[in-house]
Amino acid sequence: MDPRKTVYLTREGREELQEELTELVEVKRPALAERLRRAIAQGDLSENADYKTAKEEQSFLEGRIQDIEALLRSAQIIEETGRSDLVTLGSRVTVVEEGGGSPETFRIVGTAEADPINGKVSHESPLGGALLGRKVGDVVMIEAPNGEIAFQITDIE
Repeated sequence: MDPRKTVYLTREGREELQEELTELVEVKRPALAERLRRAIAQGDLSENADYKTAKEEQSFLEGRIQDIEALLRSAQIIEETGRSDLVTLGSRVTVVEEGGGSPETFRIVGTAEADPINGKVSHESPLGGALLGRKVGDVVMIEAPNGEIAFQITDIE
């Protein structure tokens, strides 16, 4: 991660990352350290599968801790301003695909907390980027694998 790049987070996103960090540092790290101590106590590390597995997990765990710490250090909190005429970071935007379809609501978030399945789209994604700065009634075109899709903005919160 580029340390100079600003990471945009909602307050909820920051809290979730902080909770994950606390869990990793206070619960998972000590449990993994204990597993490593037990594996080392078994002797010959060159053929010790428990030791190798625990070392791999430790590497992943420490990497995730570093990633979260870096995200939190460079985070800028997206301030919720309530209703707005324009789509901004933090907005909840309801769109309808032109030609039919059910309304879908998305929250525009930073890349660190993007989760499209749960309605959180990054401001850098094709949809998020197309929606930024638009207003109710605007139609945005998104390039998809099967061609362009047009969405009309029906609500902004």
